[in-house]
Amino acid sequence: MFWEDISQEIEAIKQSNLYRHWQEIKPLGPTHAVIRGREVILFCSNNYLGLTHHPEVIKAAKMALEEYGAGSGAARLISGHNPLYTQLETTLARFKQVEASLVFPTGYAANLGVISALVGRKDAVFCNKLAHASIIDGCLLSGARLFRFRHNDLEHLKKLLEKETQYRRRLIVTEGVFSMDGDMAPLVEIYTLAQAFDAILLVDDAHGTGVMGEKGRGTVAYSGINGGYLIQIGTLSKAIGALGGFVAGNKVFIEYLINKARPFIFTTALPPSVVAAAKKAVEIMETEPSYWQRLQENISVLRDGLTALGFKLPPFPTPIIPVIVGASEAALNLSRKLLQAGIFIPAIRPPTVPKGSARLRITVSAAHTREDIERLLDTIARCAGEEKLL
Repeated sequence: MFWEDISQEIEAIKQSNLYRHWQEIKPLGPTHAVIRGREVILFCSNNYLGLTHHPEVIKAAKMALEEYGAGSGAARLISGHNPLYTQLETTLARFKQVEASLVFPTGYAANLGVISALVGRKDAVFCNKLAHASIIDGCLLSGARLFRFRHNDLEHLKKLLEKETQYRRRLIVTEGVFSMDGDMAPLVEIYTLAQAFDAILLVDDAHGTGVMGEKGRGTVAYSGINGGYLIQIGTLSKAIGALGGFVAGNKVFIEYLINKARPFIFTTALPPSVVAAAKKAVEIMETEPSYWQRLQENISVLRDGLTALGFKLPPFPTPIIPVIVGASEAALNLSRKLLQAGIFIPAIRPPTVPKGSARLRITVSAAHTREDIERLLDTIARCAGEEKLL
């Protein structure tokens, strides 16, 4: 019965145009790849600065691989904490302009670990309704009472904070840049509410680190907030171009996590080559602002081009640009046409996004050339026109 039930579920998913599967991709640098024997341009990667293929990043990874081996051999509190970790965490803390940082195996694990260590059954979490799945899972794992405020609705958040006062700790959680719409949280206003109601603010800045603020320091810096008075979650796998997650904040909180965060304590450490690559990438972000500047230029050019074609875009200067088409079938058809024309942008469908808002989530990188962007604009204009989406 079990196998029959799940087979029927899979078939229902297929019939609803919601079936997920991967494409086998052979990268040809940060923005091009081979899919099904054809070269395509990727406009779906979160490799925002193109650092995955930076020669200095690759060199650092190779040197660490030769010196330390392929794996770490243990969790960090056993024997997996090599000197590269200390160097990376010092670099991340400096970059985020806080006292300390702590690296986790993934950004997902960072959210699980931080939230479940910080709050429990006597506490409450006030979470943006569109927060990432890892945030929601962290809240559920913690056992804290979960309140979800309407997306970026400050009045709703304020009413919840005014009403729900009986908890030991109250945690407000939001993303800095939201991964599906590319919009930004009103961090200054949320931070003000957190201070007024004696709540802790946690910002998941996975899509803001390397992208927003001077040198890409993130949405907290972009908003002019002192990062020492809140908690920042980041990832090493997007703009930084490697793998892993991290939390940045004050030293006491980092010490607390080392002793309380189960996804940190009980997970084998990242391979040394990954740690070394991430460190070098952050150093490049600090010393070579041209990558960040080129990303800003590409965002502006692409947004202007899509707006000129008639697409309605959120008014935020982020590299995530949603082209919402509505029905899942329409999004799939447009994605297939673009792939046939040499542009790869997968369709994003429910339950990742709300029903009726299936889309192509375009992401642009500093590594895209002006020719890449012009080809995307020409191709999407033709394909969307053929599908009567313009």
